[in-house]
Amino acid sequence: MEKQEQLLISLRRVIRAISIHSRQLNKESGLTGPQLLVMQKIDQLEAPLAKQIAQEITLSAATVTTILDRLEKRSFIIRTRSKTDKRKVHLSLSEAGKKVLSSSPKPLQEHFIKRYKNLDEWEQSQLLSAVERIASMMDATELDAAPVLLVGKIQDTET
Repeated sequence: MEKQEQLLISLRRVIRAISIHSRQLNKESGLTGPQLLVMQKIDQLEAPLAKQIAQEITLSAATVTTILDRLEKRSFIIRTRSKTDKRKVHLSLSEAGKKVLSSSPKPLQEHFIKRYKNLDEWEQSQLLSAVERIASMMDATELDAAPVLLVGKIQDTET
């Protein structure tokens, strides 16, 4: 087998692992990866604005707003208009949101990050460089991407 075939098989394995974990996350918690990530950030920050969430997880404000709309429809988040500036809407988790968040499985990237951090510095740099080069070769360097391992488009109907 040629090296490019081995590389493509390895990339496909990564994509499949992400897909399997994403389906498991959705099955166990009813949440998509981006929804879980948004809920985690709301929980970590004190009454954040949607704009802050978007900046924190590196997604567009429009994508985050769509996710928030879906979470609010399921009563997982609460939007509260600021008393001092009516243009601002602060976010918090509802009791149902806190419950679903606490029972949700950990995102795949947490497992990956733990293993990545255990590598020597040179190996971390080598992996980063190689994956950045792959992204460049696939003309994917400018795509909207959050530090969450998912399959498919971020702005689809599952967000």
